[in-house]
Amino acid sequence: MSDSAPRRARVRAPELIGKGGWLNTGGKQYTLADLRGRIVILDFWTFCCVNCLHVLDELRELEEKHRDTVVIVGVHSPKFVHEAEHQAVVDAVERYGVEHPVLDDPELVTWKQYAVRAWPTLVVIDPEGYVVAQHAGEGHAHAIERLVEELEAEHGAKGTLRRGWGYLPCSSSNGGGPYVPPEPEPTTLRFPGKALLLPSGNFLVSDTTRHQLVELAEDGETVVRRIGSGTRGFADGGPADATFSEPHGLVLLDDGSVVVADTVNHALRRLDLASGEVTTLAGTGRQWWQGSATSGPAREVALSSPWDVAWWNGKVWIAMAGVHQLWAYDPADGTVSVTAGTTNEGLVDGPGGDAWFAQPSGLAATPERLWLADAETSALRWVDLDGHVHTAVGTGLFDFGHRDGAAGQALFQHPLGVTALPDGSVAVSDTYNHALRRYDPATGEVTTLATDLREPSDAVLVGEDIVVVESARHRLTRLRLPEEAVRVEAVAHRTQRAATEVAPGALRLDVIFQAPAGQKLDTRYGPSTRLLVSATPPELLLNGGGTGTDLSRPLHLNPAVPEGVLHVSAMAASCDDDPANEYPACHVHQQDWGVPVRLTEGGAERLPLVLAGMDA
Repeated sequence: MSDSAPRRARVRAPELIGKGGWLNTGGKQYTLADLRGRIVILDFWTFCCVNCLHVLDELRELEEKHRDTVVIVGVHSPKFVHEAEHQAVVDAVERYGVEHPVLDDPELVTWKQYAVRAWPTLVVIDPEGYVVAQHAGEGHAHAIERLVEELEAEHGAKGTLRRGWGYLPCSSSNGGGPYVPPEPEPTTLRFPGKALLLPSGNFLVSDTTRHQLVELAEDGETVVRRIGSGTRGFADGGPADATFSEPHGLVLLDDGSVVVADTVNHALRRLDLASGEVTTLAGTGRQWWQGSATSGPAREVALSSPWDVAWWNGKVWIAMAGVHQLWAYDPADGTVSVTAGTTNEGLVDGPGGDAWFAQPSGLAATPERLWLADAETSALRWVDLDGHVHTAVGTGLFDFGHRDGAAGQALFQHPLGVTALPDGSVAVSDTYNHALRRYDPATGEVTTLATDLREPSDAVLVGEDIVVVESARHRLTRLRLPEEAVRVEAVAHRTQRAATEVAPGALRLDVIFQAPAGQKLDTRYGPSTRLLVSATPPELLLNGGGTGTDLSRPLHLNPAVPEGVLHVSAMAASCDDDPANEYPACHVHQQDWGVPVRLTEGGAERLPLVLAGMDA
């Protein structure tokens, strides 16, 4: 490492503790001492969080390239009650193809020890066991790889870097190391995402974890054909050669083709049902970032984790979970464009351009409304023909549960699917409640249709039956729609993160950002940073809300409001600092925080949030 490199803080990394134990290690329980001599990257994630899923994908290349010096450890820190269930974490690790050890920390012990405040957060530990960097949000893989290379050089020279994994039990699939893959399960489907009823009466299912589409016979069990090689990739071609990456949503068009939301490829694909040929309709294969185009020729505009698709009002509407927006693809002119959402995460109704969403993940169209399951706000919402967004059920990012009754009091828990019913009501695949729910706009009531479903993610109507995608049971389940809903005992929850105690009145908000080594702030076109602050309830924040360019801001909290949530969205742009490079690569660092706060005399007068850089 050069003499000009910045000196890093020397903070000893706390031990890794989690009541749920370790996954992907073949049963071995690790400590930091076991990993001494390696560069350790802790990935604090939760499986409901699409930004966390983006980071999993970002780290794959780094993980492979530096496999003999780097170990990535996922620390699973749950937001929802369901995510604290050990089996749910086991399922999620397989579902999303996590190929490194994972510590299941249902009680957030390690999260608190590392003072983490947001999902996802990455922490880098050097070979001597010291924390050297922390990054909140996604898009940091390039900076971390540069840091890894510096640490390899520094500790290689010092003799404190160990290469290879000869002292650990070896796995033939990865040449050794702490990662031991689970045994594959011989099921027909593996964590299926969405389903579509075909004109033939068969079902087309996105077999998400196996990166395929599967056509099943009318019985919902017999395989008619598989489309896609089953290997993660992004290639067009025939049914045996085409590749997908965790496909989800499906919609049938009038020409008999199917549009597929190819989620991790950030693309829309077209399936010709007759031939099985797969082509690409929209997306570049790269993830959309702030500053990218939001409309234009579909193959030239980047998308971000399209989760579901629906045909409505002459276009294919897209639940763009990765940026908390709705987009649309117009097959008439081959373009895509944003139709609703600002990219801010939350629950705000109003004109499409002003609305906030939080991982829209399920769509269902009726002539007058486009219904959507807004997963992170545990909400059922809809768009009218004028493009205005409305909320039927749900209150925000931190309230969820299983409660029937009037829409204003009813609760869901991270729903991923919605299905229009013949009477004008909708069925909600209430994923983390393992239930199928029903909302009736005529009465404003929510009831429960069925329970004991395992992570239902979608449902389709078949005559008087409804066929549910039981994602975590790897099957389709046929139910008869009951004449009367079954009521269940009401349960309500709030996110289990402990509130930060802050002093009433003046509070200094500092978003800490340090451009990664070899980069500088990009000021060519004006300020390179942005900070947006709001609160729930709004009365909590007397002063300091709104948008500005300074990453530090004085806030004034209302002493009359004992607790609430501060919503902070920060962005910074940096570019490679190499005068010899005429076209330097530029990078956008962005993160949204929802920080529960409790106003307490003697509480903190400063709230530091790390976007990228050293410890605060």
